[in-house]
Amino acid sequence: MVVGLGTGSTAKIAVDLIGRKLSDNFQIIGMPTSVKTEEQAKDLGISLIEIDQAETIDIAIDGADEVAPDLSLIKGLGGALLREKKVEKKAKELIIIVDESKIVERLGEGFLPVEVSVENHELTRNEITELGCTAELRIEDDSLPFITDNQNYIYHCKFENGIQNPRELDNNLLEIDGVIDTGLFIDMASKVIIGTSNGTKIIE
Repeated sequence: MVVGLGTGSTAKIAVDLIGRKLSDNFQIIGMPTSVKTEEQAKDLGISLIEIDQAETIDIAIDGADEVAPDLSLIKGLGGALLREKKVEKKAKELIIIVDESKIVERLGEGFLPVEVSVENHELTRNEITELGCTAELRIEDDSLPFITDNQNYIYHCKFENGIQNPRELDNNLLEIDGVIDTGLFIDMASKVIIGTSNGTKIIE
């Protein structure tokens, strides 16, 4: 079984559990969505393949920053949206694990991450804001821009009234010169597992 290994605090727990299963003769090959997850998986002894070594994968497990009622998602505030999307598009089944705080009526309650090329990124930012949002460059604690695993920048975009049409926005953003990808994951999640104070809830 080939499993897409997500990135972030929730996904980290899932990867740890997969690592423990290896001692029970649980045979899996992982496809990591970030350098951080790759390092974690190697430490756990999980066999790995690169993204271009499989046309499809059996299942991917990850978290999300926002989940809408139709299972559209915002992901990537952890900084790994490009590789997450590439891996998870290959998955026959994408399982998202979140807590109640991630469930929203409409995407865009928080930030939407957009990965952009470093070259002329400020011009790219200006075009992004013409779509009706503010866009702030993600900055690290050392006051330098955050650099993704793919050597790009990330802008955190905020829409005052949320995202009215995620699919249209995704298409419009991807048409902008310099935009590499967005944190909008539409028609990708198969199932969302929600941890609540009363137990687990599943929506699909």
